[in-house]
Amino acid sequence: MIVNTITEAKAQLSALIERVQQGEEVIIHKAGKPVAVLIAYGGYSEKRVPGALRGQIEIAPDFDELPPDIAESFGMIER
Repeated sequence: MIVNTITEAKAQLSALIERVQQGEEVIIHKAGKPVAVLIAYGGYSEKRVPGALRGQIEIAPDFDELPPDIAESFGMIER
């Protein structure tokens, strides 16, 4: 289905979502050109694996320490 204006899409959003849930693809146009596509959400394609980058990332020991000028800007130290 093609929706010709964003205003039309806003006015019909609930109906458009119903159509998408039934498997239809909705294309929204702006100034006569397609700018967005509404499709059903299919979930994640891969399951995330915690720790997949273990050993590949290094955090500097002073990561949590702010530089003095920034700490002063936040009122954490006085000069």
